[in-house]
Amino acid sequence: MPTWDYGPDGEYFVTICTQKRVPYFGEIRNGIMGLNELGNSAAIYWQEIPLHFPFVELGAWVMMPNHVHGVIIIDKSSVEVQNSAPLRNSDFQNNKFGPQSKNLASIIRGFKIGVTKYAKSHNIDFKWQSGYYDHIIFGEKESIAIYEYIKNNPSKWENDHNNQINRI
Repeated sequence: MPTWDYGPDGEYFVTICTQKRVPYFGEIRNGIMGLNELGNSAAIYWQEIPLHFPFVELGAWVMMPNHVHGVIIIDKSSVEVQNSAPLRNSDFQNNKFGPQSKNLASIIRGFKIGVTKYAKSHNIDFKWQSGYYDHIIFGEKESIAIYEYIKNNPSKWENDHNNQINRI
């Protein structure tokens, strides 16, 4: 959302896809996601997000063959957040929300970098799609629906729009 500052507290549903929706992370059989080596590593990197961003809690999430769905909860009220280095005004003068660190984009960027570095260091051919999809979660009713969607995603893989195998 162009008018939304993704730095303050909030709950966000994100989807991060692999390039061309290639199933790099494993496969689904009988409605159950089976992770391969890269999928297991990506799952570990996802779970470690709060170690790198102490103001983040992870909600429901699932690794799928070619994408990750997850809820990221930013809560800076209980954690002191400091920038590691001061930025000059010119570094973010064109961005009305200020420096782009310690926000949703920096969290996703860090996750994607970690998985990419793992793949490269293990000679795994892998690429992310640029960007990601996000949805700001407003209210408990919406949150419950998204958590259900995430939980049931593997069992609905046959009809998932991200399942490129069924689109041929």
